[in-house]
Formats: sequence, structure tokens, C-alpha cells
Amino acid sequence: MNYRRLGKTNLMVSEIGLGAEWLERCNEEECIELVKYCEEKGINILDCWMSEPNVRSNLGKAIKNNRNHWIIQGHIGSTWQNNQYVRSRDLSEVKKAFADFLSRLNIDYVDLGMIHYVDEEKDLDNIIHGPFLKYVKELKEQGKIKHIGMSTHNPLVAIKAIEEGTVEMIMFSINPLFDFLPPTEDVDDYFKDDFDESLSGINPIRKKLYQLCEERDVGITVMKGFAGGRLFNSETSAFKVALTPVQCLHYALTRPGVSSVLVGFSNIDEVNQSIHYENATQEEKDYASILANTPSHAYQGECTYCGHCAPCPKKIDIAMVNKLYDLATIEKVVPSSVLNHYQILNSHASNCIECGGCMKRCPFHVNVIERMKKANRLFKL
Repeated sequence: MNYRRLGKTNLMVSEIGLGAEWLERCNEEECIELVKYCEEKGINILDCWMSEPNVRSNLGKAIKNNRNHWIIQGHIGSTWQNNQYVRSRDLSEVKKAFADFLSRLNIDYVDLGMIHYVDEEKDLDNIIHGPFLKYVKELKEQGKIKHIGMSTHNPLVAIKAIEEGTVEMIMFSINPLFDFLPPTEDVDDYFKDDFDESLSGINPIRKKLYQLCEERDVGITVMKGFAGGRLFNSETSAFKVALTPVQCLHYALTRPGVSSVLVGFSNIDEVNQSIHYENATQEEKDYASILANTPSHAYQGECTYCGHCAPCPKKIDIAMVNKLYDLATIEKVVPSSVLNHYQILNSHASNCIECGGCMKRCPFHVNVIERMKKANRLFKL
């Protein structure tokens, strides 16, 4: 298992994480077996937004003797009322639910205290300027949460929270389909049966979010990496072709800022399908060739940092140069951190000999030579 730093939290998280959503399908014995198996395979980040009491209790029993192994992402605002889940900003309910979370998992703190499910800008404003954020900060002061995070499906909300300094990391929904779509306050819009055929490339607001996370050192944990399984079936995929779990994981993990993809497992076979990513070949990981040739929608002319351009005869890490160039151009002045990362590369855009091999290999027909010229002018090395 490979591990990545989760932004400014400095926590080292496994690339593949455990999402507790589907553990409600498991009885106590099955839940314990699955969690222990994840431990053995090196998975060390666990997300539990589920307020369902049995899931919480079973997780508590599963991690009982190995709490220190787990980086726990627990949600503040996910409540259980009248035997059903309710997203709530009512602090009397929220406090009771978070106390229940700690009690049932038999833990004293969560590593990542997530402000739960903020998709509306008005909701975010009320959280920031009202008692909710004050309560979350009190939890951090008390040591009951170590870092403040937020879960959202709306890139505009995520950008605003990051720019206002509200959060240290975010949980965000990332997959090839969602990246096409414009921001929305209704998550159901992402699961429609049909989409505008003119949609192409990564939505610029989503691209800005990933770049902002990278620049501000705000780590991303990913939810809905498989779009609820729709991408695995050519009939339900918006691209009219099927992708594999490994390809979806690689897509998410090649977005700037991403540290871990949290997968909802309900059995060990599903765990194995995802952790195969760690030993998968480049051919198995290759999402780019499929997305470049899909009959519906298109990723054309835009670098997705997939790495197909390699190898370069001058040993330029073209995908990284493109990534740093994109990061640099979202600001009026090149951020010093981006410039430093560029300077320490072993080979720079100025070394490009315009052989064109990279452009022949690029499935998205990116004008790499022109991009290298622009990067060279921007970074001036």
C-alpha cells in the first residue's frame, strides 16, 4: 500500500481508504472481519458518516484493539432521528450524535472532524458565521477532533471554504463523469440518466478547486469515486463504455490535491478489487485511452496528467510540468511554492527539443510542445 500526505494535516493516509457506507449490509462478525482485512492490507483511513447505530457499534468492536492504526474521518452534522439519518445543523441533535459517535466507536477523538455535507453556499455561510463552526472549533480545542474538514459535492462551496480558511482538508466527489458537470446544489443532478452531449473536458470550476487545494496544501479525500458503480457498466456510463475500479481509482488519484479514495466496501472481494490498484500495470490503470475514444463526451486538448506522454528523451516529467504550469497560472504572480517545485525538477521545459514523441502518444491531442514553451516563458529558467 502506498501512502500520501493529507495536505497541511501532515497525516499519511493510504491511497485506498475504507468508507463505512455499505457496512450496514454486514452483520457484526462480517464487519469485524472486513475491517481487520483492510488493516492487514495497509488501509489506514476510515470514513464514517453513517449515523446508523449498528454500523457505529460494529466499527467500534472492529477497531477496539488497534485504534492507533486508523486515521478516522468522523462527521459532525450526521444525526440519527426517529430511526433514520438526518443531516442537521441543530446543535442539540448534532452534539448528541457526535457524542454517540465517540461512544459507539469507543474512542476519545477523531483525526478528521468533518463538517457534514455542505452543498449550499447559504448553508456554508450559516455554518461559518453561526454557532456551528464555533462548536467544531471547541471540539478541536478540547482535543476531540485533531483537524477540521468538510464534505461537499459542490466545488463552489469547497472553494469558498478553502479561501476563507475554514477547513484544513475536504472530502469531495471525484470521478470522470462528475468532473464534466457544472457546480450544483443538488447532488441528484450528478446521477441523471442523460447529460448534454456538448459537455467536454474537466469543468473549469472543478479544475480550479483541485489546483487551489494543491496550492493551499488542502488535502482531498475522495468520495463517489465510482459514481455509485455506474461507470462499471457501458449501459449506465455516460461515456457509453465501461471503466474498471482500477481505472476510476487512478483517475481520482491523478487529480491535484488528492490523497486518498474512500471506497465503500461490503465484502472482502470488493476490497481486493480496489487494492489491486497498488500492483496494477500501467495498462490496467490507463483511463486516458478509454476516455479519449468514448462515443459520448470528450476529453480533448486538455492535460489530465495521465502520463501517456512519457518517456521524454530529455527526461522531462511532462505531466508534472503541465501540472505546475496550471497551478501557476491561477494566480497573477507565480506562487513561490510552485516555482520551487518546478526549480527542483531534474529536467525543465527549456530542455524540450520539440521531437513530438509526446504529442504522438497523448490520447487527448494536447499541444505539448506549445505547453513547454509557455511553461518555459512563465518559469523563466
